[in-house]
Amino acid sequence: MKKRIVIINGKGGVGKDTLCDVIAKKYIVKNVSSITPIKEIARIGGWQGGKENKDRKFLADLKNLFVEYNDLPFVYLKKEMESFLQAKEEILFVHIREIEEIKKFLQYANQKNVTCTTLLITRQEENNKIYGNLADDMVERYAYDLVYKNDMPLEKVEKDFMMFFEKNVLK
Repeated sequence: MKKRIVIINGKGGVGKDTLCDVIAKKYIVKNVSSITPIKEIARIGGWQGGKENKDRKFLADLKNLFVEYNDLPFVYLKKEMESFLQAKEEILFVHIREIEEIKKFLQYANQKNVTCTTLLITRQEENNKIYGNLADDMVERYAYDLVYKNDMPLEKVEKDFMMFFEKNVLK
């Protein structure tokens, strides 16, 4: 199988990780996020792993500082992509919130002749939620290749998302 990279995005609570887990039931998946190195630093600074708006804003602001300072999130993602390309995994899910960071990663992947698909996950009950930080509140402003509406119960969404993924991403 040809390796696939999917930049996945969506507001908090729409089921991104759950849907990645669905694909991992059939394919060898690697799941990475641009916020991972920021969370590690935030824990050293006292962040307890919360997901409240205050926590989300703190992480988004800290990430922006590192983007400006040394581009840590992008450096981390480049390393993870290079590792993926040499490993046995078939699908790499890359979680990136910010539009400019998505564009930067796509440009890097194109330079490496690696095709990426951008995928937005939505859920009706989360569509109007406001988090108070640009990273979360602007996710729908990018022109994604694909949009998946995750509005079904889990027992139905597993089959539906697998079919959607195989038809649209693995085509």
